[in-house]
Amino acid sequence: MIYFDNNATTMVDPRVRDAMLPFLAERYGNPSSTHRFGQDSRQAIEEARVRVASLIGCDVREIIFTSGGTESDNAAIVGLLAARAPRKVIVISAVEHSAVREPAAGLTKLGLEVERIGVRADGTLALDRLEELLARRAAEIALASIMWANNETGVIFDVHAVADLCRKHAVPLHVDGVQAAGKIPVNVHAMGLDLMSASAHKFHGPKGAGALYVRRGVRWQPWVRGGPQERDRRGGTENVAGVVGMGAAAELAALALADGQTPARIAALRDRLQAGILEHIPDAHVIGGQTPRVPNTTNIGFAGLEAEAILLLLSERDICASAGAACSSGSLEPSPVLRAMGVNDRIGHGAVRWSLSRFTTESEIDNVLEVLPGIIAHLRATLPV
Repeated sequence: MIYFDNNATTMVDPRVRDAMLPFLAERYGNPSSTHRFGQDSRQAIEEARVRVASLIGCDVREIIFTSGGTESDNAAIVGLLAARAPRKVIVISAVEHSAVREPAAGLTKLGLEVERIGVRADGTLALDRLEELLARRAAEIALASIMWANNETGVIFDVHAVADLCRKHAVPLHVDGVQAAGKIPVNVHAMGLDLMSASAHKFHGPKGAGALYVRRGVRWQPWVRGGPQERDRRGGTENVAGVVGMGAAAELAALALADGQTPARIAALRDRLQAGILEHIPDAHVIGGQTPRVPNTTNIGFAGLEAEAILLLLSERDICASAGAACSSGSLEPSPVLRAMGVNDRIGHGAVRWSLSRFTTESEIDNVLEVLPGIIAHLRATLPV
């Protein structure tokens, strides 16, 4: 099996699995218990907290463990709203992940207002529009929630500039860093971020484990209540094995980023795949490729085709990728991300996202480049275009 869907989830690194296994078996103590058996689990959680804090550049006391990126995003938004009442305006980008987009939309039913900042054709955020909005409505805005790297195109936003604008107008900023943490250098303190979400399974950790960074001094209220865990900021018995796995994955990701060679190797493989596709397949278009992206991602639209058909034939050859389009009301429609970028529907319908990892090999790239041209040619010959 050849796997190019790492923005959806990654393989658990065997070293991460080995770190987790004892906490799924013999080291099962509740970390809230006062006895030594429970405190063994508590110590493991705190060691993981150090590793996650080191990966994203913050103090250990600013890390809250969660069940994943979606919970972290929701907790950030709801917690800031609760602390900033009666302000009722939420600012997001037009290309946010559904973990931000959907809770924001749901809050409009409670009388809140969502302002969406558009993106340019290359996928980058329209900073001038954000600046104009903040200058005009800062007194009404409860928070801004802007992603760091887009999950579909890999395009990186200038979060440093976003943070500067938000700080200038005293608007707290949450950043969805799920597709950035572990892939590119992240330092939340240096960037001036107030909150940031991360998810372990995006950088070879387990599913069901995430973190929310909350800068000390930020007005924020806990969303999940019911116990004193996480310094009274997230109730519920901790997922010890998951937290340990996230810590181990964070340490390995930090080492891979520090060596400088791993991200460069992934980017080189991504570029080789992209160049090979463009060379051998007519009417293929890279979406968002004119601006900085995370090193593992390319989104390529095959004009005149449907991504679903491409993915089905790839799957028959044991190749996994994903669509840059989402199924809506029974018909395939270009995703909100591609629509916001102004991608022509003829290209957007056939958009396929290829996302690599540090486990991707040259032979896997070669295999895709051998198989894919025939698949595209077959579909264009047999399906109406």
